[in-house]
Amino acid sequence: MKTEKPKVAVELNGKPLICHVIENIQSAGIHDIVVIVGYKKEEVIEICKPFSGIRFCEQKEQLGTAHALMSAEDLLGEFTGTVIVAAGDVPLISPDTFRQMADYHSQNQMECTVLSADMENPFGYGRIIRNDKGYVESIVEEKDASENEKLVTEINTGTYCFNAPYVFESLKKIGNDNAQKEYYLPDLVKIYKKNNRPVGAIKLQDPLESHGINSQEDLKMVSSLIKERGLST
Repeated sequence: MKTEKPKVAVELNGKPLICHVIENIQSAGIHDIVVIVGYKKEEVIEICKPFSGIRFCEQKEQLGTAHALMSAEDLLGEFTGTVIVAAGDVPLISPDTFRQMADYHSQNQMECTVLSADMENPFGYGRIIRNDKGYVESIVEEKDASENEKLVTEINTGTYCFNAPYVFESLKKIGNDNAQKEYYLPDLVKIYKKNNRPVGAIKLQDPLESHGINSQEDLKMVSSLIKERGLST
C-alpha cells in the first residue's frame, strides 16, 4: 500500500477503510461488533472510537485468519448465535448483503455460510466446490486445485457466518501444516464436513462488492466505482 499505516486505516474517499465496513455492518442492524487489532492497534482503536458498541481484542501474532477469530474467543466464547466474520479492508459489502447472508444462514440452519462470488478470471482465489445438493464440500486454494477445479468460477470472498459457540471449539482443530505455518478459516469447511455439519454458500449478486484493497490501484478503482454508482459508503 506504500504506507506505514495499518491497511484498515488507509483512507478511501476521505474515510478509513474500516469505517466503511463498520458503517455497512451497523446499517445491516448489527450492533455488537468486535474489532480484532494487531499492527499499530492504538491507531485503529482511535479510528473506531466514534462508533458505539465496538469492543476490541488483540491478535498478538499474525498467524492467519482462523487465528484472528480465535483471538476473539475471550469476548465471544459464551455467545450463542450467529457470528459474521468480515474483513476490515473490503469496504463495499453492502448492508443488504450482510442481512441476506445472515438470513440465509439461519433459515437454512447452516453451521457455516460462505459469501461467494462469480469471477470471470478466478485466478488466485479459493474455489467453492459444491456437491449435487448445493452444499459446500470444500474450498480449494489455487495452488492445490486440480485442472477441473480451476475451471470453477465461484470463489470465496473471505466473509462468513458461523454458529457460536461451536465455531470456537472447531477452530482448535485447525492445523498449520502449510508453507506459511498459519491457521486459515477455509480449513473449517473440512472439519465441519467431517462432523456432518452443514456448510452453505450464498452468492453475491454484484461480485464487485467483494473487491478488497491491496494496492493503490485497488484504492483508485474502488473510489471511482463508488462515485460512478453514487454509493453512500
